[in-house]
Amino acid sequence: MPKKKIKKSVSKRFEVTKTGKVLFAHQYGSHKKLHKSKSRLRRQKEIGVLKGTFAKKIKKMLGET
Repeated sequence: MPKKKIKKSVSKRFEVTKTGKVLFAHQYGSHKKLHKSKSRLRRQKEIGVLKGTFAKKIKKMLGET
């Protein structure tokens, strides 16, 4: 059986938990912080969770199915 090929760029940006959730880090969190509101910066610190069709596509690229 051949090895599974995963998208390396996707594996660096997303993570799949044991329960199957797809996690990602929000972008634009570390550049030009003075111009962004404090609430926006707090929201960007939180880990995001993908849902729906896009999450399925990411799982497929990571060889999770």
